[in-house]
Amino acid sequence: MDRITTLEEQLAHLARMVEDLSDIVVRQSREMDIMARRIGLLMEREAEREAEGGSIPLADQKPPHW
Repeated sequence: MDRITTLEEQLAHLARMVEDLSDIVVRQSREMDIMARRIGLLMEREAEREAEGGSIPLADQKPPHW
């Protein structure tokens, strides 16, 4: 093969790789947006729970046999 053909093949592979990576970045961005919304909702729930009860969270309570 001549040099130009080799360069064209390399360029085609690189272009494909850039497209694949771009798709991955878009997918990860969407997933991160979803996770950020979920974390926000969980934080709101916890804040409401703390404001309502004011009691010690179940995970921090001593077992009854202590």
